[in-house]
Amino acid sequence: MLWQKGFCAAVALGLVTAGTQAAAFESQTWRFGLEEIEGSVQYEYAARFAELMDEKTDGAVSVELYPYGQLGGLTDIYDAAQSGAIQLAFGSGFLGGTVPESQIFSLNFVLTDDEWTNTQILNSDEFLLSDDFQEAFRNRDLHPIAVVPEGWQVWSANQEIRTPEDMSGLAIRTMDNRLLRETYQAYGADPVTVEYGELYSALQLGQAEGNIQPVFAHEEMAFYEVQDYLIFANHAQFIATFMGNRDWWDGLDDDLKDVVHEARQELVEYIHDKQQQLNTDRLETIKDEGSTEIVELSDEERQAFAEKAEPVRDVFVDMVGERGERMLENLLNLVEEHR
Repeated sequence: MLWQKGFCAAVALGLVTAGTQAAAFESQTWRFGLEEIEGSVQYEYAARFAELMDEKTDGAVSVELYPYGQLGGLTDIYDAAQSGAIQLAFGSGFLGGTVPESQIFSLNFVLTDDEWTNTQILNSDEFLLSDDFQEAFRNRDLHPIAVVPEGWQVWSANQEIRTPEDMSGLAIRTMDNRLLRETYQAYGADPVTVEYGELYSALQLGQAEGNIQPVFAHEEMAFYEVQDYLIFANHAQFIATFMGNRDWWDGLDDDLKDVVHEARQELVEYIHDKQQQLNTDRLETIKDEGSTEIVELSDEERQAFAEKAEPVRDVFVDMVGERGERMLENLLNLVEEHR
């Protein structure tokens, strides 16, 4: 079903391209705030988006990238996007404080075990363009453009973790996101919040005893240097939303919106392949260091965590209300169709 829709969309976009490439666009510069540093999945996505916009508008649209730290902390990036100080931004786990419904991506054991299937589901018209998902952002002065899975979330710790009992009392760092705290409390851990830029030292000093990141982040921020184990449970993917300021988006002419959508479609498969490559390469780097033990949970071990995580879905609904409940039901139905 998604493949058929993708094919139809590609044909339609091909027709759009012929019209938009001929259009003359006003010269403008868009500022793009990233939650991650250069070389990350978000940076790779943003850099390719900038290239596509330059190509498709004959240089009329220039996209300036601001990697993590250049615009302040994570919430500073969201504030800048909401106010219109920047036109584009990424939002992930911390975004739950701004767009509570976005915490749907923090739920564990909801998506399929296949990353490409998940990428297609999350960028399908049925999910991405649904009224509930769109309104969740637009009601907060933001406009969602695409959903970008960045790889499986991987736990790290200084002890082997194979059961919820192994996680009991572990001071694991989570983003400032109530749903994540509820999830890891359900596993028996003791969640702590640490700013991303301060996390290495917190792990080194024992202020945090565990961590949750995609592989590329464990490597590029060198978190693995101060953690003995990386634990793969395939419980959730790290997922970011590519979004723009709502008023800025609404003010774009239709031809330019079509160009952005065309670029978005091209980037779905591009960034899926790129994140897999980045995460695979970074894992090899970690393995080559030889000081970190890799643990992969069995299906039975994963199921024990999944049973602990399922009641947290009710917490999500209680937190965000009917819109969130409809979003979750929609996502679960789409996952069931493609599991």
